[in-house]
Amino acid sequence: MSAGLTPSLGARLAEVVEVTEAHLTDADRDAAFPVEALAALRRTGLLGLLVPVAYGGLGGSVRDLVRGAEILGRADMSVAMIFAMHCQQSAALVHHADERLAKALLPRVATGEVYLASVTTEAGKGGHLSTADAQLTDADGMLEIDRFAPVVTGGTHADGFLITMRSAGESSTAHEVSLVYADRDQLTVQASGDWQPMGMRASHSAPLRLTGRVPAHQVVGEPGNFHEIAANVFGPLAHLGWSAAWLGTAAGALSRVLRLVRGPAGRERFDVTSELLLTRLSRSRQRLDTVHALLQQAVRVVESGEDLSRAARQLLLNSLKITASEQCLAAVDELVEAVGLRDGYLKNSPTRLELAVRDLRSASLNYHNDRLHLADGRLALRDQGVTFA
Repeated sequence: MSAGLTPSLGARLAEVVEVTEAHLTDADRDAAFPVEALAALRRTGLLGLLVPVAYGGLGGSVRDLVRGAEILGRADMSVAMIFAMHCQQSAALVHHADERLAKALLPRVATGEVYLASVTTEAGKGGHLSTADAQLTDADGMLEIDRFAPVVTGGTHADGFLITMRSAGESSTAHEVSLVYADRDQLTVQASGDWQPMGMRASHSAPLRLTGRVPAHQVVGEPGNFHEIAANVFGPLAHLGWSAAWLGTAAGALSRVLRLVRGPAGRERFDVTSELLLTRLSRSRQRLDTVHALLQQAVRVVESGEDLSRAARQLLLNSLKITASEQCLAAVDELVEAVGLRDGYLKNSPTRLELAVRDLRSASLNYHNDRLHLADGRLALRDQGVTFA
């Protein structure tokens, strides 16, 4: 990304990073949602990064989102992912909410009052976006929600939810998916189960059951046409935001290793002329430069405003997610080998490589790479000329 951040945006992110670093150890140890970091995101207005200035937001760009996720990822991948996913949700509202919902909701997002959670997973289908099992029910002009989701990042702390459900109506099919917004006070929110993952512990992505009623105008976009939002907002911003968070996590790890090796204590313990050490550092940096270049190209394509449903553009965005998830983890694993057991594997190492490995291991599972490869295989068959976005 371009190194240039506006002073205002850079200062806002620096404040969140400082708070995040102060609570990182406790959040990881206790698998606790980073409430202090969320409070900083609210206070700095960063929850309104993509909300237009007309609604009181910062009027930021996709490039700002990506840079923000990368910077936060250098401190804590959980916080970066929470931020990126919230921005994905707010972008869906900006581009697809009707005027009544936008006027009521977007100023609240802009001021930090509303942190948004995404409810797209279902038992049996995971996070697959093109189908839904649970169905909206039309009840006296209101839409009735009864929805269980096995994974909802930050759901127990969210102020509002964007929920995918099968459209109301007896004849609707599983592929007629609607996106509906619900305020927390419109729902009964029941958490179930515990959240004790290997990594991403502060994301607190525990199961939830949501029940309640909302007015029909809180459907975002045309009923049954969520696939349009998925293709043009959800998918692209998820892959950009996630990849930036993963890149930031790996880049932060490499930076800490380099500072260790080049510092006074490191100079006594590491031979910086070692061909093995130098090769491993080179490979780690090469992997991150590859991800960074692919991320830059994907940002340019999304910024172009062109139709993102074209096969070459979908392939690029999917390739970004797959490549970033694999190469960022591999880069950090290379660093573990480079600095060894004491500095690469122990929890109390200042390199924090142990945490980065645990967090980044989740990346390929976050909308599973296997599912994206199947989609890419079908897309590749449609692009016999092998064109590039």
